Amino acid sequence: MEFGLFMGGFVHQALMEVDPDAEHTRLMSEVDLAVAGDRTNWKYSWWTEHHFLWEYSHISANETIMPFVAARTERMHIGAGIINITPPVNHPARVAERVAMLDHLSEGRFEFGTGRGSSTTEQGGFGIDDPEITKEMFDEAIVEFKRMWKPDTYSFDGRFFSMPERNILPKPYVAPHPPMWVAAGNPGTFEKAGKMGLGVLCFTGGTPEKMAPLVDIYKEALKEAEPVGEYVNDNVAITTSFMCLEDDDAAIDWATRSGNGRQQSLLFRYLDTFPRPAWVPEWPELIPDPTREQILAGRAAGASIVGNPDTCAGVLERWQAIGVDQLILGPSGSVYPHDLLVETVELFGNAVIPDFDRDPEHSTSRYRTDAAAKLATV
Repeated sequence: MEFGLFMGGFVHQALMEVDPDAEHTRLMSEVDLAVAGDRTNWKYSWWTEHHFLWEYSHISANETIMPFVAARTERMHIGAGIINITPPVNHPARVAERVAMLDHLSEGRFEFGTGRGSSTTEQGGFGIDDPEITKEMFDEAIVEFKRMWKPDTYSFDGRFFSMPERNILPKPYVAPHPPMWVAAGNPGTFEKAGKMGLGVLCFTGGTPEKMAPLVDIYKEALKEAEPVGEYVNDNVAITTSFMCLEDDDAAIDWATRSGNGRQQSLLFRYLDTFPRPAWVPEWPELIPDPTREQILAGRAAGASIVGNPDTCAGVLERWQAIGVDQLILGPSGSVYPHDLLVETVELFGNAVIPDFDRDPEHSTSRYRTDAAAKLATV
């Protein structure tokens, strides 16, 4: 099982009240966390793309921040979690250009995560007034990238975007192209991802018991994959939060005042294409931060990766058992001070990750290398 860091650009109101530069502070803090992860066994950092979502996410131009991070890291793969590929938001040809350029600048360390957006605030800002139509937009665009990256010229006349014959440049640095992923959260999208041969980026939380059926659906669908790229990226990555400190009680105490309840409340405020559980209050009423008792119950169920290294490892065993390929952990969806974030990233990376990830190679690099070898013989 591999590990990644999730960077969402969350800027809690409380941080802005005490720091007029809180937005800048958060962005630079997350860059520093990726650098810390790079030197302590974390294999991936994932960078979101959101628009107009005050407080919840201030990373709109991940194509700008990701090469900045790539220049400061050596081994870590830099992933888009996600790039919105609906044409009104990002023209697919521009996406193809940026992805290939990121592949060059990172020297083959870029991961191409895709999606269609989850918020009518965002979609409406780009003139999309029907969230359902984004499914058709996605389906039209996703199959075109491998054609754009081929050595010859490209043209297309579709429903949502068209372009005359042009040579899309640059071409990817490492053949055949970066690993491809898609955001997924329900059984239908897990199955669709498997059939398309795309890795899954799951941004909905839960226990291993809850997520196990989704992993099974994906792996079963993968058996009949017709990949939209040049190869299958057999990967399920699930996101959650964590807090790892040498002192178990201190980790729990920090988690009870993380500010993550506000972040979750904003998620349901803005990402209104997600199902809203009955227990989620209407904004501006907030989901409270978890109590100590809730954290302990969550640990017992495998949902709360909070505690000392041994405790965290015990929880991770439950995720590993259901076949998750990568856990993406987001420490900065919080009000934790930067030094504490660095401490938990480094401790987890040094004391926990080596017990679960003993492979020096990234799984996606292996899939890509194997695909290049097969294509070379055709």
